Amino acid sequence: MGTRFYGEGNIGSDPEVRTFPVRENQPPRTLLRLNVRFDNLVPKDGEIVDRGGFWADVEWWHRDAERWSRLYQRGMRIVVVGKMVQDSWEQSGETRTAFKVQADRVAILPHRVAQVIMDAPHSHQQPAEQDNSGAEASQEGYGG
Repeated sequence: MGTRFYGEGNIGSDPEVRTFPVRENQPPRTLLRLNVRFDNLVPKDGEIVDRGGFWADVEWWHRDAERWSRLYQRGMRIVVVGKMVQDSWEQSGETRTAFKVQADRVAILPHRVAQVIMDAPHSHQQPAEQDNSGAEASQEGYGG
């Protein structure tokens, strides 16, 4: 069980992707892991000051985790929504604990983003052959 969590922060290292096999006839499970510095920004004397924050690993289980890992970069500002849980493990004979976030959503904030390029809308069926000839046209008419 965990506590509901909503936080803004910056990604502190390159995204990590891990794939775990499951039972037969099922696709493998994919984990996107981010290390994020969640800050506590407050106004003080006309400036914004960080009044203490914390580092936490963010784990996001999703079938598109590998593809999405190419979107996230070190230093990027994000919003994370999920559950804060305590993680425990053994290291050198000692029990270690830390908090991590099991994410439901990870959203990129526009700070320092220079460009956004949208994919064409996806259908739920995988095409037999991929055709990229209409990629430019589909971006112009996005939303239909």
